[in-house]
Amino acid sequence: MKGKTPRIRVLIADDHPVVREGLRILISRREDMEVVAEATNGRETLSEAVKHRPDIALLDLRMPELDGADLITALTTRLPETKVIILSTFAGDEDIYSALRAGARAYLLKDSSREDMLTCIRTVHAGEAWISPGAAARLATRLGAPELTPREKDVLRLLVGGKSNKEIGNVLRVAEGTVKAHVSRIFGKLAVTARTEAVAEAVRRGLVRLDPH
Repeated sequence: MKGKTPRIRVLIADDHPVVREGLRILISRREDMEVVAEATNGRETLSEAVKHRPDIALLDLRMPELDGADLITALTTRLPETKVIILSTFAGDEDIYSALRAGARAYLLKDSSREDMLTCIRTVHAGEAWISPGAAARLATRLGAPELTPREKDVLRLLVGGKSNKEIGNVLRVAEGTVKAHVSRIFGKLAVTARTEAVAEAVRRGLVRLDPH
């Protein structure tokens, strides 16, 4: 008699207990899957992953201590056999692009159906990539967009924070004229003509995040 096919071993990482509980129940009810560990922050995720060596790490993109591309890179570097799936509320172009570039094999939004989540886990475990249709459309947009330089990203964050060109120059210790040149290039790359448009587009793409407080 042939033995049973090994279950897909899953680690769930999310700082919201209700989300973890829901995912645990969903996965544990499947005969071909099991939850082997849970984590509430990035560093705990890395520790639990090293300890249990799961087949799949199902991660929230934003968690305390260590998150996003840094966590994905750490996981895929230390545990190349563990495949990372991002399950997030963030659908910005940059979020999706950064996660996949860092080594994630799939990007799902938290409002995805249960069927899509389970299919994604099985598909990624089989060695294939998975991107939800909405995320795929955003990724295509991102891949066709000009890249902002590190300095332009610094200027953009300060611009979104409401600082004037002079104030940005003071913070970055550069001339106001240099800031104006950076802002002009940022407008061009974002395809906008005004600061308010730049702020809206930067937030939409996930290039910056507005402080909720």
